[in-house]
Amino acid sequence: MQKKIPRLAIILCLASSSVFAASSRPAWVVTDIYNYNHPYAAADSADLATKMETMDSSAFLFYRGTADIFYRDMATLPASAYTSASTAYTWLGGDTHLANFGAFQDSGGKAVFGVNDFDEGYLGQYVWDLRRTATSIVLAGRENGLKDSDITTAINTFVAAYLSQLSSVSGNNNEKSFQLTGSNTSSVVKSAISSSAGDKRSDLLSKYTTVSNGKRVFQDSAKLAAVSSATYNAVAAAVGTYVQTISAGKQYAASYYTVKDVHQKFGSGTGSLGRLRYYALLEGPSSSTSDDVILELKQEAASNVAIVNAGKLPAADYANNEGNRVGRTGKAQLINADVLTGYTSINGLPFYAHEKSPFEEDFDYTQLSSSSKFNTAMTYVGQALASAHALADNDYDSSVVPFSIEAEITSAVTSKSGLQAEIASFAFSYAEQVNLDWQSFKSAYAAGMPLY
Repeated sequence: MQKKIPRLAIILCLASSSVFAASSRPAWVVTDIYNYNHPYAAADSADLATKMETMDSSAFLFYRGTADIFYRDMATLPASAYTSASTAYTWLGGDTHLANFGAFQDSGGKAVFGVNDFDEGYLGQYVWDLRRTATSIVLAGRENGLKDSDITTAINTFVAAYLSQLSSVSGNNNEKSFQLTGSNTSSVVKSAISSSAGDKRSDLLSKYTTVSNGKRVFQDSAKLAAVSSATYNAVAAAVGTYVQTISAGKQYAASYYTVKDVHQKFGSGTGSLGRLRYYALLEGPSSSTSDDVILELKQEAASNVAIVNAGKLPAADYANNEGNRVGRTGKAQLINADVLTGYTSINGLPFYAHEKSPFEEDFDYTQLSSSSKFNTAMTYVGQALASAHALADNDYDSSVVPFSIEAEITSAVTSKSGLQAEIASFAFSYAEQVNLDWQSFKSAYAAGMPLY
């Protein structure tokens, strides 16, 4: 006869999976930040200085810049009550805070809303993406002046939308066609999609380039600088290698990839500040200067998710190049992904390559100035995350994820309200930890302690 577990014990078990006491740990935080960033100091100390200044300005930006701390904590904090061995094969975005969602045009020219950053892509428990997003909801909501009760409602909406979207595609192939567009969204998200639809390539080219003697070249600025001839040649050679990582059916004519100019980009992002980033100006589809293409090449490192889940995504699955891991995550999680996605190496370092899109629009969480706007937006954030997870399973590559992840997750979540309560409890608890860590960082930064 099966032994019955008292209902109170079940409640305590569920509670223990999400509630923990935040603690001050200044020495640990400072040491971790130094150790994480120091390897990049010799190559790009200017960007690291920008990173520290950025992280000092708000708890949300500090959170963006310390994904490694989050995953070190995932290794020690209580696990979720709504997971299984199979759900640990979810292909995560890994760094799913609110600023890593946005509007863009897919490769078919459709303006959509979805996840737009894949640097931390890796296999792991789906709840890690939920937890990281929900914590960012708390930090962003409080920054916007919302009450905690309204933030809790927004988290519940986010989790409910995530589960509903997974359920709607479980047992069918609807995930292969679902996209968030101007026709099924509203408010701030709809506005971002509309802005993306109206973007023009000429605007991006005007921002970063100029035409001189009939040739388009990059403009020099504080955030875009010319490189040495040796670096120029190394990047140009890497572009040649990169082209071979694009499947033959998606490659353009060789002339498309002709390198016209190379500059180094500074000041982009938050967590990735300090890693090398280059812009290569390509000829594009014709010899006209009006359709030139900016290829972004971004240095990558091992995913922070691997801190807690080492070996779950073997390096052989991404050709032992972290740039390919990032590119594969994007192609797995999106419908009609960027056809210029690929990878390469420059001076022995791994780089992710993709188009610097003229059609991207940030999802500005500071516009979510009321509880209704915030709550509405979280429906779309939940749907977007569910869509990414559902696409990136055996639909994409059964050798990496051998089953339907939406079916595994919906089976593991035995109570929607239970998962909502767990994620909300975690998010508020972890937001307190983030704030304590941020204060420790701010004190060290103000004191001039070495942070990289």
